Amino acid sequence: MKLPKLLEEDRNNPEIMALKAAIKANKDLRMHERYQTILLDLHGVSKKDISKIIGRSLSTVYNYINAYRQVGIQGLRLKPPTGRKPFLTAEQEQRVYQTIVNQTPVDVGFPAKMNWTSPIIQKWIERDFGVLYSDRGTRELLYRLKLNFTVPTYTLAKADPAKQEAFVQEFEEYKKTPEP
Repeated sequence: MKLPKLLEEDRNNPEIMALKAAIKANKDLRMHERYQTILLDLHGVSKKDISKIIGRSLSTVYNYINAYRQVGIQGLRLKPPTGRKPFLTAEQEQRVYQTIVNQTPVDVGFPAKMNWTSPIIQKWIERDFGVLYSDRGTRELLYRLKLNFTVPTYTLAKADPAKQEAFVQEFEEYKKTPEP
């Protein structure tokens, strides 16, 4: 089969023209591979040879071709990964968000008179929802809820306030002094 004849056949085949248009519009390498698989199949290349060309298993080639035959180009689209099912429902996550934003730990029954911390949130979720999060899982939940958290800093309970104030003043002066 001569190349000019092959190109002429391509122009007369709407399926091949649609695939070539999709390839041109595409910027994703994985989608390009899928389009290329179908294009090779439409040109009559054997499934085994397609597998070797694209570097995928024979079953993957068949999966791409079957998806295309069932749904068309849309069947080749990548589906978002499902991931693990969240521990909390959307409503529970919203309640966590609202509680952290609008209340303090004391308001929900914790003796701490400070801000929320990851361990306190972890204990509150376990107590109220019966869901056990790890410390890292709690921080990831906060990240997903777009809440920032900081590691708490501590002050000495028995420190002399006058000495602390003197240190702060000295430090401020030190910051203002230009370097030699």
